[in-house]
Amino acid sequence: MSDVLVPEILSYDADDLAARTGRIVVLVEGSSPATPAARRLDRLTRGAVGRAMASEAWGRVKPGESLELAYPAGLGASALHLVHLPRRADLAAARKAGGTIARLYGAEPVLAVIEGHPRHGELILGLLLRAYSFDQYKSGEKKAKAAVSLMVADVAAVQASVTAATALAQGVFLTRDLVNEPANVLTTTEFSHRLTGLRDLGVHVEVLDEAELERLGMRLLLAVGVGSECPSQVVVMRWNGGQAGEAPFALVGKGVCFDTGGISIKPAGGMEEMTMDMGGAGVVAGVMKTLALRGAKANVVGLVGLVENMPDGRAQRPGDIVKSMKGDTVEVINTDAEGRLVLADVLWYAQETFHPKAIINLATLTGAIIVALGSEHAGVFSNNDTLCNAFLKAAAAEHEGAWRMPMGQAYDDRLKSRLADMMNVGGRDGGAIVAAQFIKRFIKDDMPWVHLDIAGVTLLKGDTPTAPKGATGWGVLALNRLIADTFETAPKAV
Repeated sequence: MSDVLVPEILSYDADDLAARTGRIVVLVEGSSPATPAARRLDRLTRGAVGRAMASEAWGRVKPGESLELAYPAGLGASALHLVHLPRRADLAAARKAGGTIARLYGAEPVLAVIEGHPRHGELILGLLLRAYSFDQYKSGEKKAKAAVSLMVADVAAVQASVTAATALAQGVFLTRDLVNEPANVLTTTEFSHRLTGLRDLGVHVEVLDEAELERLGMRLLLAVGVGSECPSQVVVMRWNGGQAGEAPFALVGKGVCFDTGGISIKPAGGMEEMTMDMGGAGVVAGVMKTLALRGAKANVVGLVGLVENMPDGRAQRPGDIVKSMKGDTVEVINTDAEGRLVLADVLWYAQETFHPKAIINLATLTGAIIVALGSEHAGVFSNNDTLCNAFLKAAAAEHEGAWRMPMGQAYDDRLKSRLADMMNVGGRDGGAIVAAQFIKRFIKDDMPWVHLDIAGVTLLKGDTPTAPKGATGWGVLALNRLIADTFETAPKAV
């Protein structure tokens, strides 16, 4: 797994600043040095900090961004970076500031003087998240990177924030690593092997093989993977941190480790990105890791359906009719609409086996949601306003974009089949909604449920303030917050 950069925590020492080499970062706001560290650095640089903060250039620096003073007189440092972070800055600005510091991580040591900033916890999380790197397949000598240190007023308080942020970052990093891995490495077998490693953290992990899935009647899921040499599997992860016997909250993830589209094969252009079609399962894995690392006081079960959708002489065909674990039959019109088949069986198994108090599933399900929402928001579909609003609130608090989409009988009617109980598609227009309606058919009437279509937010072509280009880990932070707020502390009815 990609390593989490854990900064060294130092007690604030004004006398240590002059001799520091490498890069120094100081948090400032307004148009003049106000904090003890900023005033100290202003004196050491003979007023350079104050002149910079009074300049027109500083006026263009947004919260979370920085202005660099190269080779400042009076300091041993090669550069002094003024990071704009007001004490009343919001979460996004604080994380962006941390990401700005992380971008300096390289050959030179970095000392960030954050003193007693009230947003230090969010800054640290932003630093950890933006320092992520996935470069294990790049050949050549990798240059060692110098240390990052934080100079603070209260070492104990900041150390506690580092511990909390590290638990979150490790969950996000697991998700990012899984999404970034190539399909020839992250087979269904390798995926389940990595998840069994969560046992070391106290997570109970069970792997259901094809024989067990056949016995259970998960023939929709098995039909998706029948054309692959990789065996289909379902992995069940249980974190029992709540009251004994209390019904768990359930997370279910689509884990298509590679999606060619099957017999309804996709165009060649962009197919290489279908290594990310297990993104929903990756998020579930990341959440389970974070819950274990922070010792969440909740019962949570995470289930992922792991398959590979390949064209083969044995692969399912358009027109096939397959029976689900629930007992309903599905006419497969398009074999590239496979994720909903995987989810249908795993969701039914989750309800029948664990009787959860609520359930959320995640999937890189449709291109239609990307057309609707781009890469800014995941699509949110639900049968329960209370659960849906709780998730939307958690996502907004974590600045993970999420937008509720409509559902309705007219969309559901488009799934009617002449030969079976339903078809797996219902036309191109409104495709993300029709897909959600298909999944809803496998949710029991009294079960609070949210479906998250994360196709647009899982893998980005550019970097963000807290993530480099590639896998984002979207959803780990929001779901962790939802569990903490709704199912862990003074649980609310859903």
